[in-house]
Amino acid sequence: MTARAAEEPGIDLRAGRAAESHPRETIGGRERTVVEIPTEHGLSRLTIDSAPEQRAVLWLGHGAGGGIEARDLAALASRLPQRGVTVARYEQPWRVAGKRIASRPAALDAAWLQTLPVVSELADGMPLLCGGRSAGARVACRTAAQTGAAGVVCLAFPLHPPGAPEKSRLSELLEPEVPVLVLQGGRDTFGGAELVAAEVRGVEGIRVIEVPDGDHSFATRKSSGWSAERVEDLVTESVFAFAEGVLAARD
Repeated sequence: MTARAAEEPGIDLRAGRAAESHPRETIGGRERTVVEIPTEHGLSRLTIDSAPEQRAVLWLGHGAGGGIEARDLAALASRLPQRGVTVARYEQPWRVAGKRIASRPAALDAAWLQTLPVVSELADGMPLLCGGRSAGARVACRTAAQTGAAGVVCLAFPLHPPGAPEKSRLSELLEPEVPVLVLQGGRDTFGGAELVAAEVRGVEGIRVIEVPDGDHSFATRKSSGWSAERVEDLVTESVFAFAEGVLAARD
């Protein structure tokens, strides 16, 4: 497979991994590069917000109902680079192509893994944290062993379809053999934080943090006292602390 790869420092896509990148931007003091990567399922895209002094890379996928502009994904890309974590947000081929319906899990996993050479070059030997929102979190869990993830970040893990708790996806959440952080809304119809925490109670290496009153998109009701900004603070601080813990364990 050929890749059209980026001109990002540290990314070397020779040996069949050629690159094509959009012009770099400087946003809020951080450098952003957009990289297009062909996969067997179509063109995919990475939006990379680089840390000036990189210590780790966080690779995030989007959900089935939205893209990388989701508030939590955007907040992580905005805030973590200045703290040493490069954030690479991944758009699946179906999303890049403008389709409204997500691809099947096998296709999502395959496209994600076919982007790994680019992300590995970006990490340049530093710890790679994989994760995502909703369906993106499922992909990260299912492929954690193949990506060599040092940790997995799950934002709104869809434990079961709404109204169908018998169709549990717990096995996917239990698949990674590395530390897992789950940020889950208290009102998530795909499985609230209390249910997720109960399901993984006693499982070593999985931590569940509740987004109080949050739904599947982490939106809260005004009466809860949890503003969107406060939720973003909780998400970014929790993910940064998780990354710090992974880094400390590797020292």
